[in-house]
Amino acid sequence: MGGPPLRILVVGAGIAGLAVARALRLAGFRPDVTEKLPPNEFVDAGLYLPGNAARALRRLDLDGPVRPFGRVIHRQRFLDAAGEPLCEVDLDALWAGVGECRALPRRDLYQVLLSGAGGAVRHGAEVSAVELLPAGVGVTFTDGTGGEYDLVIGADGPRSAVRALAALGGPPQPAGQVVYRAVVRDGPEVADWTALLGQRAGFLVVPIGAGRLHVYADEAGTEPPADPLARLHELFGSYGGPVPAVLEALDRVQVGLTDEVELGRWHRGRVLLVGDAAHATAPTLSQGAAMALEDAVVLAESLTAAGSVEAALVAYESRRRPRTRWVRDRTRDRNRTRDVSPALRDPLLRGRGGRIFREHYRLLVGPL
Repeated sequence: MGGPPLRILVVGAGIAGLAVARALRLAGFRPDVTEKLPPNEFVDAGLYLPGNAARALRRLDLDGPVRPFGRVIHRQRFLDAAGEPLCEVDLDALWAGVGECRALPRRDLYQVLLSGAGGAVRHGAEVSAVELLPAGVGVTFTDGTGGEYDLVIGADGPRSAVRALAALGGPPQPAGQVVYRAVVRDGPEVADWTALLGQRAGFLVVPIGAGRLHVYADEAGTEPPADPLARLHELFGSYGGPVPAVLEALDRVQVGLTDEVELGRWHRGRVLLVGDAAHATAPTLSQGAAMALEDAVVLAESLTAAGSVEAALVAYESRRRPRTRWVRDRTRDRNRTRDVSPALRDPLLRGRGGRIFREHYRLLVGPL
């Protein structure tokens, strides 16, 4: 894209915003990055990155900096509530030629992305107004400051302020899941991504290195419990496998609700939504971070190749929608298996589960 350098604002300094900032810097742009939260507000949580996330990190030239962190995951194991095997997925075979699967602390990925984005984030900057101009976007912050940009990118999550202010959509819709997240130290030895499937509930344990385990559990529901730790023991106290030892080692847990964002369009004028602000889903397929990283790669390519910002945004959305739609639909497919009685579901998974779960990633193994 010719002409003077674009003035670009990225709103949100999470995984999506920092990945976009990194991709834009590699493409020769120098975006401003703002974040309404103060720095260093980290939730102690883990993150599982499938092979397509590794490919996107490689395209961002960040695969090397990420490699020292966490653990490479070679296999997914699905067990029933008693801890008996249901099926397995060979991740090395599934993602061959794409990238390795890795589980790591979320904080470590954040620090790699922050460094890759140049490290300059304006914290405490909350957007209060977005004005679409004939050839740009006017932005006002709650502290009274503001500016005019050629492109504003909303990377501010499922409850995006940019989405609302630019009239691109309303609040997210609940996905009907209560989710629990924790990091366990001094827990049992777990070598693989290991999920136990119960009746309308599931319990996942993934090693993230240095003897730590990422714990993710969910149940069907719309109201977080008052005592999340007690609820976990109530829900999963009868489960087998590694669950009893994990529950014994748990001392703190984060609880929340999952959101979905489904929009008719992701851009209006020169305002664009990326990541969860545009296409959030329940985390069942572990594709939230992967989709955000892919968004960043494709957006930078679109801006570089197109003759105008408007043409770039159209090209970007046309490339990204099929993949994010696939993730949404396959997420809903997998979530529906929670509503099936284990007496019916578990024999099916023992016979065909590996093939069914591999199919969920078929489109994502292909090129961006």
